[in-house]
Amino acid sequence: MKIGKTIRKMIIRKVDPFRSRVGVKGMCHLQLFGPDGKLKTERFVQNIVVNTGLTHIADQMAATSDQTLMTHMSVGTSGGTPGAGNTDLGAIAGSRLGLTGSTPTDSGAVVTYTCTFSAGVSTAALVEAGIFNAVSGGTMLCRTVYDVINKLSADSLAISWTLTFSDDGV
Repeated sequence: MKIGKTIRKMIIRKVDPFRSRVGVKGMCHLQLFGPDGKLKTERFVQNIVVNTGLTHIADQMAATSDQTLMTHMSVGTSGGTPGAGNTDLGAIAGSRLGLTGSTPTDSGAVVTYTCTFSAGVSTAALVEAGIFNAVSGGTMLCRTVYDVINKLSADSLAISWTLTFSDDGV
């Protein structure tokens, strides 16, 4: 019967060529540098765009958008599983920092956010990160968790977070 299901899916796809599966996928690139500037560790992790983030994205398409752009990033020490209902990190390490960059690409539906947590900032055993539109409160766009990165007081952590908008249903 598996073949029958496969054929049914193919027929549905051919009958409904306008079927769409628009989505947002995020990839977070974390790089920990020692005081000598040498790379100590590196991680590539996917994220979840939370419900408030999806609402924010939809709001940005409206002519009367009432939400401000994403401006801050934070890291934390609580590695609980990310969920659609998350509105903040589990346990923020230090304060949210202003983004050092927010760059849309000209060639596709991609936005990259960057932030650097300098020496002495957010020093902890880090396992989570998030993007926000305010220094406190505000809206969370997305959250990720990762294997522990032990950021010592003399280390710096650079995060480059890329969101790609795509339609994989057509």
